[in-house]
Amino acid sequence: MTLLERQLHTLLEAGLEPTEVYVQLASETTHLPTLLPASLVQRLPLQWEHAQRTLVEYQTKLPPDGPLLVLEADAVIDSRLLSHLAGLTGSWVARGEMGAAPAVVLRLEGDGPSLNSIGGSACSLPELAQKSLQHGSVQELRLGDVPSYIRKLRRDLPVYLFRVADPASRDRAERFLFWSNYKGSTDFFTKYVYPPLVWQAVRPLARWRIHPNVVSLFNVGLTALAVPLFAQSYWVAAFTLAYTMSVLDSVDGKLARLTFSASKLGDILDHGLDIIHPPVWYFAWAWALGAGDIAAPVMQLAAWMTVFYTMDRLVAGLFSARVGQSIHGCTPFDEGMRTWISRRNINVPFFMVGLLLGFPVVAFVVIVVWQVISLGLHALRLVQFWNRKEREKGAG
Repeated sequence: MTLLERQLHTLLEAGLEPTEVYVQLASETTHLPTLLPASLVQRLPLQWEHAQRTLVEYQTKLPPDGPLLVLEADAVIDSRLLSHLAGLTGSWVARGEMGAAPAVVLRLEGDGPSLNSIGGSACSLPELAQKSLQHGSVQELRLGDVPSYIRKLRRDLPVYLFRVADPASRDRAERFLFWSNYKGSTDFFTKYVYPPLVWQAVRPLARWRIHPNVVSLFNVGLTALAVPLFAQSYWVAAFTLAYTMSVLDSVDGKLARLTFSASKLGDILDHGLDIIHPPVWYFAWAWALGAGDIAAPVMQLAAWMTVFYTMDRLVAGLFSARVGQSIHGCTPFDEGMRTWISRRNINVPFFMVGLLLGFPVVAFVVIVVWQVISLGLHALRLVQFWNRKEREKGAG
């Protein structure tokens, strides 16, 4: 994905509806429009210009009822920054905090800065920003003043704006964007074990423009295929599929966010699979351990596991609806607990270790007990935070 394509996607992700988008091409021989997806080109009112306009000329294009945003082509810009700038009034400048020549975003509204009086027509955008600030024509928006909490990722991520000028900075940008799309609270294996594998998968898939829903559908197949293998005690094959599925479960989400291709269908495939399949795997384990006897005690254990698991999920959903924040990201304590609470990525390795040591039923019992403890902890946090909004309003 080119930086231009990323910037156009960022405009849409920021929820902006520009009346016109002017893109200056380097020369008559530049053919960037043909490299952009047709669906993206159709969603934005793009105007391709080979003539090198000055910023003074662009100021004449200020819309009568809104601002003009001026972006640099070699920058990676956070959509939260653009959204925040769009909600301000007047003329503003935001500058990145990385490198000797930090990237700049300029917001012009009304008369904007008097570019002619400060010599803006001959300036680069960073130079213009500096002169405009010294002239008092614009106000500076510090990146730290933009709200940084991302609810979907359950984390605070400082708003970013930086330049990509060479292969080294490109590689740094790729790794930064990759890590910035990880959730702030997740399980131990997703946080510490799987990332190198996920990184190796995401890079080629993004370059080949493989849609994340394709990965999600492939994951559905792996998950379903693991069920009969678990049930028939084909442990090596089943665990191989289970761990492959667990890694790909991180790949599709990262790929969707990095390539701006998230969709409602993708959310249903990804999160729906995460919620539905664990009890099915637990019953498959129990079937194998109980030699196919539906009345075996281990099958009853799987049934109780499903009940406790379902209740835990309901408590987590109720917490989010009531408190307005994920139960796994409310406090550092909750974030730490998310590393180890009863979830697939913790239970599968624990059961495998028990199987290797010759105590699979004992391991299964411990997993059920841990699920009960996780449910109890989450229920306690729900009670503690139930009236949090009312208390905060009262304190305010």
